[in-house]
Amino acid sequence: MVDIKQLANKYYEQYASIREYLHQYPEESNEEYETCKYIQEQLDKMGIENHVLAKTGVVGLIRGGKPGKTVILRGDIDALLVEEEADVAYKSKKPGLMHACGHDGHTAGLFGAAMILNEIKDQLHGNVKLMFQPAEESLGGAQRMIDEGILENPKVDAAFGLHLWGPTPYGQVQYRDGAMMAASDRFTAKIIGKGCHAAMPHLGIDPIVLASNAVSDLQNIVSRRVNPLEPAVMSICSFHGGTSYNVIPQEVELKGTIRSLSNEVRADIPKWIEEYLKGQAIQYGNTYEWDYIYRYPPVINHKETNLVARKAFAKIVGEENVTELAEPNMGGEDFACLGQVIPASYLFVGIHKEGEPAPVHHHPEFGFDTKILEISSAGLAQIAYDFLNEGE
Repeated sequence: MVDIKQLANKYYEQYASIREYLHQYPEESNEEYETCKYIQEQLDKMGIENHVLAKTGVVGLIRGGKPGKTVILRGDIDALLVEEEADVAYKSKKPGLMHACGHDGHTAGLFGAAMILNEIKDQLHGNVKLMFQPAEESLGGAQRMIDEGILENPKVDAAFGLHLWGPTPYGQVQYRDGAMMAASDRFTAKIIGKGCHAAMPHLGIDPIVLASNAVSDLQNIVSRRVNPLEPAVMSICSFHGGTSYNVIPQEVELKGTIRSLSNEVRADIPKWIEEYLKGQAIQYGNTYEWDYIYRYPPVINHKETNLVARKAFAKIVGEENVTELAEPNMGGEDFACLGQVIPASYLFVGIHKEGEPAPVHHHPEFGFDTKILEISSAGLAQIAYDFLNEGE
């Protein structure tokens, strides 16, 4: 029998050093050129064939010693425009950039799994594709890698990924059948009125008043048009208009995000937003421009792949530490794109140590104990081994 946990410990120092290197040299979405180069160099050292997809993404391929299925293990590689305030020896060396969401750990953990699986590749009934994905925080590198063929040659049968998760207790693993994370879309709307002197508002069309109404009225979409049994969130997070205390401006721009857990609700909400904007324009004589960007679909976990993942992680952390997430998370994650086309599962691995504040993602002081990668690496490797060698 293969002892995945022992192999994870054997290679720990190597992938831990990868995490610390990546943390010191973060790169933002779609600009991960040096990270891409570094990943390829490390894979070359391991003798793992690889190539670039989606400009800055990397695909590694471990060919098993026996014929069989192909599985993807995925890790995201981009960082955030955040100035690091964490007091660590491997602090970011790039002003205004840091790995504030754990992607350095996701990438290093994927390397750990690769080291384990590469050692035992002769025992694998099939292949493992290592998906080092760019631009998760931006417009979605996952879909671009899919469009450029990551699911082919050889054809992929399933995909697995994980997120090091601040709210979850350290070393615990959480899963959920069905919807686990929300679709994450965004929109921009310009309310275009007619500028005039603030002392004579009757001569203009005040876009500030109209936009203020829109901020409030658009919430009726979630509260009165979406089925209350279907979770959805609309947040308008940016409101810009005017430059003076006595001039009613020509236009106001709103920016917001929409989160939903079903593809049906996701399709309806933008139609309802435009209905409101159009009705407002008819009523008040203003015009509008708007743009709706479909970013990530909801993360939908498949029961069959979830079962594989749960059993695999139970071998690493014990069955008592693998639990079902009580409710979906309304955050977005472009791993979802994989689950739209092949069976896929996404899990949370806890990094919240007892007695310490829970790590807050996207925060300047975000951090985690690198030792958790011994669990995430072993878990990913065990998933791939079990999926490919099922029945052996």
